[in-house]
Amino acid sequence: MIKIINTIKEMQSYSNSAHKDGKTVGFVPTMGYLHEGHLSLVKASKNKSNLTVVSVFVNPTQFGPNEDFNKYPRDFEKDKALLEEEGVDVIFYPESKEIYPEHFQTYVEVTEIQKKHEGEFRPTHFKGVATIVSILFNIVKPDFAFFGQKDAQQVSLLKQMVRDLKFEINIIVCPIIREESGLAKSSRNIYLSDEEKQKALLLYNSLNMAKQMIEQGERKSSNIIKKMNQNFLAEKKIHLNYIRIVEENTFQEPEQLEKGKSYFILIACKIGTTRLIDNLLFSI
Repeated sequence: MIKIINTIKEMQSYSNSAHKDGKTVGFVPTMGYLHEGHLSLVKASKNKSNLTVVSVFVNPTQFGPNEDFNKYPRDFEKDKALLEEEGVDVIFYPESKEIYPEHFQTYVEVTEIQKKHEGEFRPTHFKGVATIVSILFNIVKPDFAFFGQKDAQQVSLLKQMVRDLKFEINIIVCPIIREESGLAKSSRNIYLSDEEKQKALLLYNSLNMAKQMIEQGERKSSNIIKKMNQNFLAEKKIHLNYIRIVEENTFQEPEQLEKGKSYFILIACKIGTTRLIDNLLFSI
């Protein structure tokens, strides 16, 4: 039977007892409305940890003023059933006031990474992410924390935070889970109409085109990005935010791709009212 914990005190007590018993705790932080991508992280945690904790908390501090916090999809009973089926030990399901009590005023910022790429379009987003994840790490006290590669910049930011703040936690990154069409799984895909889902395949198709260019020997970032941009120019219903090629760890943008290094190709766009991101990790 899955255990549901709503308070910080009980969650910390549970983890402290687990560690005293010599057990490892795996942690999957989520905002709920779970899909196969989340469940792949759960499976990874189950394989590596003695106990698995999943948090379900729609974090208000990572949404900008005109973003979709109030309409973000929520279905706790469905989430609970899925997690029970996966054999999760605990769902940490706090209320907002438990995490952010009155007079809360402390935030975590990873100053360089949070400014770039996603940070240009969502300037307060990563401050909210770093803050909530550091709070959850202090509450759940995991040995391992599992994140998906789809949020590549977020993962890089959290790895930096863990290094800088000396958290004794191993960050484990799991591959992107895609629909049969190639569209990256996302809780926000529910907002897309069938027509918009078809248009969204342009993200995945453009990433594959870029990969093919690199495999054929192209090493100049601007040439790859220019070719990808041309894919989007003809599609009036997609508003492209950015296409970037960045080094895997620093998220710096190289002019020339170098042998022996790994890179992400990042895409972010809006289709209708829905914002989507995707990426591809590759090595030269």
